[in-house]
Amino acid sequence: MDKIINKIAEELNVKNTQVENAVKLIDEGNTIPFIARYRKEATGGLSDEILRDLGLRLTYLRNLEIRKEEVIKLIDEQGKLTDELTVAIAAAETLAEVEDLYRPYKQKKKTRATVAKAKGLEPLADIIFAQEEKQDINEIAATFINEEKEVLTAEEAIQGALDIIAENISDNAKYRKYIKKVCYREGSITTKAAKPEESSNYEMYYDYTELVHKLPSHRILAINRGETEEFLKVSIDKPEEKILYYVQKDIIKGNTQFKEMLENTILDAFKRLIEPSIEREIRSDLTEKAEEKAIKVFGQNAKQLLLGAPIKGKTVMGFDPAYRTGCKIAVIDETGKVLDTATVYPTAPQNDEQGAKKILLELINKHHIDMIAIGNGTASRESEMFVAEMIKDVKHDICYVIVSEAGASVYSASKLATEEYPDINVSIRGAISIARRLQDPLAELVKIDPKAIGVGQYQHDVNQKRLSESLTGVVEDSVNKVGVDVNTATPSLLAYVSGINSTIAKNIVKYRDENGKLKERKELLKVPKLGKVAFEQCAGFIRIPDGKNPLENTAVHPESYESTEKLLDLLGFKVTDLKNKDNLNSLREKLKSINIAETAAKLEIGEMTLTDIIAELSKPGRDPREDMPKPVLRNDVLKFEDLTDGMILTGTVRNVIDFGAFVDIGVKYDGLVHISEMSNSYIKSPSEVVSVGDIVKVKVIKIDQERKKVGLSMKT
Repeated sequence: MDKIINKIAEELNVKNTQVENAVKLIDEGNTIPFIARYRKEATGGLSDEILRDLGLRLTYLRNLEIRKEEVIKLIDEQGKLTDELTVAIAAAETLAEVEDLYRPYKQKKKTRATVAKAKGLEPLADIIFAQEEKQDINEIAATFINEEKEVLTAEEAIQGALDIIAENISDNAKYRKYIKKVCYREGSITTKAAKPEESSNYEMYYDYTELVHKLPSHRILAINRGETEEFLKVSIDKPEEKILYYVQKDIIKGNTQFKEMLENTILDAFKRLIEPSIEREIRSDLTEKAEEKAIKVFGQNAKQLLLGAPIKGKTVMGFDPAYRTGCKIAVIDETGKVLDTATVYPTAPQNDEQGAKKILLELINKHHIDMIAIGNGTASRESEMFVAEMIKDVKHDICYVIVSEAGASVYSASKLATEEYPDINVSIRGAISIARRLQDPLAELVKIDPKAIGVGQYQHDVNQKRLSESLTGVVEDSVNKVGVDVNTATPSLLAYVSGINSTIAKNIVKYRDENGKLKERKELLKVPKLGKVAFEQCAGFIRIPDGKNPLENTAVHPESYESTEKLLDLLGFKVTDLKNKDNLNSLREKLKSINIAETAAKLEIGEMTLTDIIAELSKPGRDPREDMPKPVLRNDVLKFEDLTDGMILTGTVRNVIDFGAFVDIGVKYDGLVHISEMSNSYIKSPSEVVSVGDIVKVKVIKIDQERKKVGLSMKT
């Protein structure tokens, strides 16, 4: 275990004690959000992202140790375990290395070598490999002729022996390690067109070469997809001469009668056995790394989307655009309650703009609608143009916002949506979801599969199990960062709270329905199946805005209530002062002058815990999403034809990928800010500069009218 802790500490660049304590807390069943927020003293303040990486590496390295033990046992059972092999297996750092060391001892299916061994030719292979000039090899081989075992000539005996040697060379862990290393360093990926006559999205790869170690993850995934769709043929060009020279130098002992046959055998081993499997391994390694990068990018983007600033206290019209079936409309009040629904047909083929305008203006005036949330899917552009024109006739201030509708249709037809809106048509539910996403992105987006959020790259090509695990973690971290109002939250939102599963979430809602609003956190202990362990994990993330104790609406954990009250007492305040605006302002001023080290010692709590308590007392009930950029509000439309070179625009970052970011600038097509146009100085990754949801100023630098593509720059 010490070895694993040292390894993780080195990789994550943190102290051994931080890793040791984090591992202990994870093993005790604590959730990542709980450890990150309420066990900072133990972990030295490790973030939820680092703790999740730590958890992944912990699982991998533990599995690696288990596999090492299994392999040592399996080789030992064959009576072939040596001290040297035991040391090599113990030193292996990856599962692939362990498997390479186990390869010579693995039970094989029928191969040319196993057939030769069955014919009793292994001793002849040993003689040839030893290369001792005692007598002519053909004479030695003749002694292995055996009609019963189907060895009819000396040539057949020699060939069988060479097949055994070829497989031994192929199974040699040292050679495989060297070959893989040199292929990574000097090899190139080459792609050719499988159907040169057909145009496709992969045309840039129809005759393409790039060094293996320089290939970025988005290019690896693009090449993989092109190969899967049968547009590309992919191969790895390897430094063959260098590889053969290395193996020959290690095996061949001078200019003997065996030299030529061993040279040919080494070539055969490389071409027939090593090259195909090494190529598969390298492609698999590249794909795995590219997928991890894509999953990380997807997670970062999803987190930003989930933590988007909520628009509170507004009546919103959700506008789900469509053509033939009509645009679905849902009006919801500031609490998310559905007030009205409609279907209008301002787009083709009906083009009933006047009829649609009449219905929508009536709804806007009747419910005094402040904002219109337009989904960004099919017919979004035409709908936006219609809305921009229509709201000119509204007497009060009103604006519209383009909202990502990714996953809205998935949600509409889900069991959850049916339970929420049993009497509302499936098609209208999408409009409700779009409106609510503007009011509270987090509460609405947790209702859909995280994979359907639609930010990232190649999400359908990556390992779906890993993607789901990663995104579930992202949603969990986001929900717990914000906190959840236990008296209004849906079961789908509660289920992401630390320590609460879907069964407990439903039980909380049922308890709430039967007993009325919860007044204090400890009341959760009355909920069936929510025991002391679950309560410890979830309590700090639950909010009760109008609870008995004002601390119930903060991230202060009940385990720290006593310390918090002592702190307030030291400063001459009471908990009830948190509800009095004047007293709260006075408290804030006093909190600024606290000596953290001295006060923490006096209260017998950790300095990090005290710092968090002070932050909560300064802004009780504060939503951390308030610091996030607000959506761009529009009241007029910009056409693609209006764009000119050098135009400065404000846009919203919709997606961040390896090579740049897509920005919504108010025309139908998002513009691309390439990584080279993001900063005046060099950056490794776009995420160093922007996140999904950021509001950015961009300059138009390229307009492709034919393909409707816009190039943007963020350079100052």
